[in-house]
Amino acid sequence: MSTNSTGISIVGSGHTQFGRLQENLEDLIVAAAREAVTEAGIAPAAIDAVFLGHFNSGLVPDGFASSLIHQAYPELRFKPATRCENACGSGAAAIHAGMNAILAGKADTVLVVGAEKMTSRSTRDVTTALAGAGYQNDPAEASLSFPQVFAVAAQEYAARFGDPMEAMARIAAKNHENAMSNPLAQMHKRMGFEACNTVSDINPLIAPPLRLTDCSLITDGAAAIVLTRTENAHSFAQSVNIRSASHVSDVLPMSGRDFLMFEGPQKALMQAFSDAGITLDDLDFAEVHDCFTIAELLIYEAMGLTAKGRGADALAEGTVYRDGALPVNLSGGLKAKGHPVGATGVSMHALSYRQLTNRAGEMQKPGANLGLVFNMGGSAVANYASVLEAGTA
Repeated sequence: MSTNSTGISIVGSGHTQFGRLQENLEDLIVAAAREAVTEAGIAPAAIDAVFLGHFNSGLVPDGFASSLIHQAYPELRFKPATRCENACGSGAAAIHAGMNAILAGKADTVLVVGAEKMTSRSTRDVTTALAGAGYQNDPAEASLSFPQVFAVAAQEYAARFGDPMEAMARIAAKNHENAMSNPLAQMHKRMGFEACNTVSDINPLIAPPLRLTDCSLITDGAAAIVLTRTENAHSFAQSVNIRSASHVSDVLPMSGRDFLMFEGPQKALMQAFSDAGITLDDLDFAEVHDCFTIAELLIYEAMGLTAKGRGADALAEGTVYRDGALPVNLSGGLKAKGHPVGATGVSMHALSYRQLTNRAGEMQKPGANLGLVFNMGGSAVANYASVLEAGTA
């Protein structure tokens, strides 16, 4: 184990198909939970607590969602269950809650599930629900949908640094190509650069200048991980050490900050690197929150891949592609894998766990030892960064 460590390891993962699914929320939670527990090879009775990442914001009448995890096994009855909500960062919030329970001595092993059921509602209803994560006490901000929020970011980026639309199209094409190797991804369709960079009947403007291919998907799905003390990880067949995990929250009103500087994400990422005792050059891959392609571009800059306003360089130099120095979103990202809001942060950790245990199938980067996860809630408000390291168990 590295001398830089939280003392907590991931020892099992579960992940449903992402997409437009027939299963209800309970079905998704139960399926992901059972797969994670089975993969860990742990008796359900040995789980001390369960945590659910789940945004909802009025999406579906799912009631007391955290206790749906108990439906996975009779042995989970009477285990404490907690739902965590932090907009699109709800999955990472649940992971942090589980980690905190272990660090506080309240648990040795916890089960974390992230889940969302979105496709049963119209696009208009989903857009309205997601907008609930914006600042509601300023009429101008409250009137913006999240595509419009990130459209503003793209417009401001163009005014300050130059037009980002070509770089955004390259990000979309990259992530669609990566998703072709992910059997769990929602969208298995190659979208080349020209298609992504052209406004057309199949790629209309959603919130100018954002095109359909610049926006993440409306998705159903669930993911799960089992967390335990690293000192106990040797008892499991596969483990991944959480070397660091940072959480930085910024003020909610966009008027109170320079959105393009992505200060919250940058602080979370730098803290994660510092706590892990690494630099960016040590990483083998990253899974980051590309809710919109402009967000991935800004994350390149926040993590230090390029200077501010130069995010396109990470694409031009090939750094973030599958065969580059730091592949970003080998899973296809939110853009093509899908974005079931409460599940996203857990999905990132689950698939990174599989990368680091050499079980990622066609997505696998050979020899991956260190991975970065960055999950974000709202307009860079809730920011979670984790550095994960292949274990020795």
